[in-house]
Amino acid sequence: MTVHHHAGKPARPEDRINIGRLVSDYFLLQPDVSCVEQKVTFGTSGHRGSAEKLSFNEYHILAICQAVAEYRLAQGFQGPLFLGKDTHALSEPAFSSALSVLIANGIPVVIQQDEGFTPTPVISRLIISHNKSHTEQADGLIITPSHNPPSDGGIKYNPPHGGPAEGEITKNIEQRANDILANHFTDILQIPLNDAMQSSLLSKQDFITLYVNQLDQVVNMKAIAQSGVTIGVDPLGGSGIHYWPVIAKKYGINLKIVNPVVDASFAFMPLDKDGKIRMDCSSPYAMAGLIAMKDDFDLAVGNDPDFDRHGIVTKTGGLMNPNHYLAVAINYLMTHRNWPQTAKIGKTLVSSSLIDRVAHYINRPLAEVPVGFKWFVDGLHDSSFAFGGEESAGASFLALDGSCWTTDKDGFIMALLAAEILAVTGKDPHQHYLSLVKELGQPCYGRVEAVASLAQKKVLTELSADAISTDCLAGEVIEQILTHAPGNNAAIGGLKVVTKNGWFAARPSGTEEIYKIYAESFINEAHLAVIIKEAQDIVGEVFSHAGL
Repeated sequence: MTVHHHAGKPARPEDRINIGRLVSDYFLLQPDVSCVEQKVTFGTSGHRGSAEKLSFNEYHILAICQAVAEYRLAQGFQGPLFLGKDTHALSEPAFSSALSVLIANGIPVVIQQDEGFTPTPVISRLIISHNKSHTEQADGLIITPSHNPPSDGGIKYNPPHGGPAEGEITKNIEQRANDILANHFTDILQIPLNDAMQSSLLSKQDFITLYVNQLDQVVNMKAIAQSGVTIGVDPLGGSGIHYWPVIAKKYGINLKIVNPVVDASFAFMPLDKDGKIRMDCSSPYAMAGLIAMKDDFDLAVGNDPDFDRHGIVTKTGGLMNPNHYLAVAINYLMTHRNWPQTAKIGKTLVSSSLIDRVAHYINRPLAEVPVGFKWFVDGLHDSSFAFGGEESAGASFLALDGSCWTTDKDGFIMALLAAEILAVTGKDPHQHYLSLVKELGQPCYGRVEAVASLAQKKVLTELSADAISTDCLAGEVIEQILTHAPGNNAAIGGLKVVTKNGWFAARPSGTEEIYKIYAESFINEAHLAVIIKEAQDIVGEVFSHAGL
């Protein structure tokens, strides 16, 4: 994709959304489930869509929450449902819609005490903490489209393990929600919002204090405070914005919030690579404002709207590539925590092979799984995984004592870990990265996208290894052709081709009519370009043989 001429620059008036119209569309437009684009569709992290395009409207939320209520009843969950929301414009009305259905179905719901914002990792932590000491199992819903543009809305379900729901669960919810929509919404139980807010089933808690008070169980907060490390924080207008001041005060950290604004239009954001407003804390374009401040602090950090992702900016290297930071974080944690030697390092199969090399270097077991954080949930929950991380800047890890912290991505702890690394070692994460690649090799990583029809996506999803006719990739012998992840033998929904010094993975998008190619070379950028070109040729040949 070519870089938009305004990427990295401040949003212009024409880039801003009309919030009034967006909310009106949410309430007034009615989806037609005979149109695929207007159905409830759960991707790797919940259902997302746009009110204007009739893919995220009130009926979607009502139907999804009704389906969740029925799923809870069928599973016998009798504990509370923790309900959170981020700062997107559609999250507020969707939050109200959700409450009106959940309470009508007799579900005890717990929300933030001031009806404020709640990050994804906080919901995960609340579920896990509750279920450790109660037999009546709790679960949660988070209303967020993650880092998507301001016009989008989203909702995701976390069952009692606290992490993203497995495919079987989301398929159940998705199918039931679409049946409800097709049946003209007659199965939805709903009460007026005012009645829901006054119901004895609704309770409010101080989620901020509950979460912040436990942070020293997972990060060495004392070391950060004693070092005097200066930290600049840009919440990107997200749901954790009111958490950072409490963290700073509680632990005596030298922290400054450089952007204290909450604005549902996110008009303060620099435009992303494609010229759209997108709160992607791994994008150097979206993070241009914080990168410009890198010399003002020892370390600067950013998060996306639901705070399940992290962006790390250092004085020495600017914004770190998410893969680079994952490798540094893993190396540090595995050598600075007293965790069992058998605890695995979890990575998605499209994350950098530098992580594989780190694992081998420190002699720790590695588990490579398909794309989606849900594949780390069980391992983090039972502590058989010490760490789980994705190339898209999302990760979590165990508490200091080796117990489960969260089973969802936690942008807070990944940001604070960067400060701990600097405080304890005297070197920032980028400097650690340079040391790692000097020892293990320099990776060159890339990703490209291409349009793909539904039929082409289906072919790619169902590929077998023998569909690949070549035995070489970019001048090297192919060592592996994977259609199932080595870490758990789960289907990857595409394929990965591996050589001694490079690899590529091709997989269809779960929500868009595109496919993605991820690739990496440990030789140079020119070699990476050849890998990507040959990967595109291989995929094209597969489509051609299928008559597409």
